[in-house]
Amino acid sequence: MPAMIERDVIDKDNAGRRAALAADYDALGEHLSRRGIDIDAVKADVAAYGVAVPSWGVGTGGTRFARFPGPGEPRHIFDKLDDCAVIHELARATPRVSLHIPWDKVGDLSELKERAGALGLGFDAMNSNTFQDQADQRLSYKFGSLSHTDPVTRQQAIEHNLECIAIGRALGSKALTVWIGDGSNFPGQSHFTRAFERYLDSMKAIYAALPDDWRLFSEHKIFEPAFYSTVVQDWGTNYLIAQELGDKAFCLVDLGHHAPTVNIEMIVARLIQFGKLGGFHFNDSKYGDDDLDAGSIDPYRLFLVFNELVDARERRAAGFDPAYMLDQSHNVTDPIESLMISASEVRRAYAQALLVDRAALSAYQEDNDALMASQTVKRAYLTDVEPILAMARLGAGGAIDPIACYRASGYRQRVGNERPAIHAAGGGIV
Repeated sequence: MPAMIERDVIDKDNAGRRAALAADYDALGEHLSRRGIDIDAVKADVAAYGVAVPSWGVGTGGTRFARFPGPGEPRHIFDKLDDCAVIHELARATPRVSLHIPWDKVGDLSELKERAGALGLGFDAMNSNTFQDQADQRLSYKFGSLSHTDPVTRQQAIEHNLECIAIGRALGSKALTVWIGDGSNFPGQSHFTRAFERYLDSMKAIYAALPDDWRLFSEHKIFEPAFYSTVVQDWGTNYLIAQELGDKAFCLVDLGHHAPTVNIEMIVARLIQFGKLGGFHFNDSKYGDDDLDAGSIDPYRLFLVFNELVDARERRAAGFDPAYMLDQSHNVTDPIESLMISASEVRRAYAQALLVDRAALSAYQEDNDALMASQTVKRAYLTDVEPILAMARLGAGGAIDPIACYRASGYRQRVGNERPAIHAAGGGIV
């Protein structure tokens, strides 16, 4: 595998940190042992956990008003794969990449697959795009795509999704994620029922083309770009879609696609209970769909989501097999650094959830002891699991401190010299 970061850079940085990490790991191991927890077993679980990175995440995103690109912006999917490989080499948590079509479309798919394989990367769920108009697009999605009033426009959107499936099959993907921006901005603009009927008809056509071993993930979003009504606006509607389509259809939960006070972990529990949790787009938000780094605003909520996930795994909930992916936008940070941090924060929440004393928690819940139930969960969250995360990275050949190692490597400066500068552009949400 061609290394994007020189091995001696990683080894040199790790050498100065090994002794302190070993001491911290042993101390944490002794502490956890008194709680009846085997630290090595937790580390093995964490090391086996992977989250996909979004191809678009390694470029600078933006807001509705401006985009401020940094040095070394990826020019195409091959540059993106190189950046994704850096993330995995250092963090050892992101072995798969999720593509977005047509942003990542290439003429030679065999070359793309070969390059990813050489970098030690695989392909996660494919993502279609009918929320934007492309330069060579015949019909506009200004007033909708899969739910458009015009059947020819709907068919265009359907065919785009079928193309995504075909590309994914060639690359080894096993899932398609569909998010649409369809909705309305004014009362009376759209007939709610007819729009949803049209959407379901379109999705049934896409679902019919799924290979037998594929899954279809539908994604809900409370608002944006349609601010009065959204066709797929919440988890309840998303669940109805999955039920209507069939056994290969599931709900995707983006942590930023909810109102600020929504109990996301309970939504996760409901979807697990009825066998329709497909997976996640991990990020964080303060106001709406901010696409901030995972755990940057509410790390406790991220932990509580994983508390439900670990609970489902340990009780072997039927059909439980969620897909995990990051989905964030960067305008003021280096995207590679932000994605490494997010991957680490997702693993942190997972590790903390593995520390919950589930027997004690269940007993307190059955006894209606609200205080002790809450404290049992909180105790796991307050445990500093960083030594476990770092040791898992080290054991897999990664960096004890990925950010420090990345900065020492000079990778950003190098690609900044190799890739043409991109000038600031106008508004545009990604």
